[in-house]
Amino acid sequence: MRRSKQRPPTGRDTLSVVGPSLRKVHHLSRADARRIAVRAQRLTADRPTDVHETVRALTFLQLNPTSAIAPSADLVLWSRLGSSYDPQELADALDEQTIIEFRGMLRVAEDLALYRAEMAVWPGTGTRVKDWQRGNRQWVADNEACRQDILELLRADGPLPISELPDTCVRPWKSSGWNNNRNVIMLLGLMVQMGDVAPAGGTGRDRLWDLAERVYPPGPPVPLEEAYRIRDERRLAALGIARPKGPEQPVEPLDVRDVGEPAVIEGVRGEWRVDPAQLDLPFEGRAALLSPLDLLLYDRKRMTDVFEFDYILEMYKPVAARRWGYFALPVLVGDRLVGKLDATADVKAGVLRVHAVHEDEPWTPDARAAVDREIDDLAQWLELDLLRSS
Repeated sequence: MRRSKQRPPTGRDTLSVVGPSLRKVHHLSRADARRIAVRAQRLTADRPTDVHETVRALTFLQLNPTSAIAPSADLVLWSRLGSSYDPQELADALDEQTIIEFRGMLRVAEDLALYRAEMAVWPGTGTRVKDWQRGNRQWVADNEACRQDILELLRADGPLPISELPDTCVRPWKSSGWNNNRNVIMLLGLMVQMGDVAPAGGTGRDRLWDLAERVYPPGPPVPLEEAYRIRDERRLAALGIARPKGPEQPVEPLDVRDVGEPAVIEGVRGEWRVDPAQLDLPFEGRAALLSPLDLLLYDRKRMTDVFEFDYILEMYKPVAARRWGYFALPVLVGDRLVGKLDATADVKAGVLRVHAVHEDEPWTPDARAAVDREIDDLAQWLELDLLRSS
């Protein structure tokens, strides 16, 4: 990919009056904002090389059981590290508990100190507590005997799979969805938020559970408000640019409150916060194939507004209603999201089947060649032969 210099956005900074003080507002083009986001996500030509440091820089990897090509967490790491990444490295880190699962996300173990104070005041304090959270607290209280049974068994015999944990709930979990009467798994999820228990290895049905005190690193928790601030700062460093306020998310927020510095993006409505460490840096892009759950795409509204990219994960749609494929991988070239790769890893047949490569707009020969190299690298990493549809 050709090296290009990002135009310094600070050349168009202005000072705005806010009350009695002045603040610097960074005026960014969409290209400025995209390059900041791509660089923050470690998707430039300067690839990272270490799994632990990459997870720490991204702040989390989202778990998902779908493996049409590869598990999403592994795809995210491959997109950054390339085919030198061995998924066994992540598996070993989970076994050694240097990387830990917390609420369906993988985080470096040392970051759990930023969540312990929040666990101690679960489900929250003051206006942070919603009615549904109060309802969860009451459900746990009604089933306190079952909670104590689980803790006692784990204390004596843990770690254990969910199949060996007792369901002594006196008030079943009621839901209109598939979680109805799934008492133990729902209770374990709330006990994770309370700081009682933690996943201790394995995934899916093979996941083991243990006392949180035997999984999380020792040491005092970071005080609550300080932890919120540090988490906002870390999130902004990982995203590069984000909104100060956004819709609520159940686990990982999309917004960063007032950390960083204020910015506006030409042609995009609303206020933004930018990581000042990401300003005025050179940019050398490359091609990358992204998991549908990649952090670059995590904020779908930012994806639409800043990257002007039309995408939805279609695995839940009927086949006839799909435009791009069951688990189509968004295609990044430089600072633009330019298409989707529809492919399936057929492990039994030993092939990576490429059903289609969708170009949102016609690609240049250089872009097409760069994407082809990434597809070749994906097949090499999966140790599969590449089979393209004619």
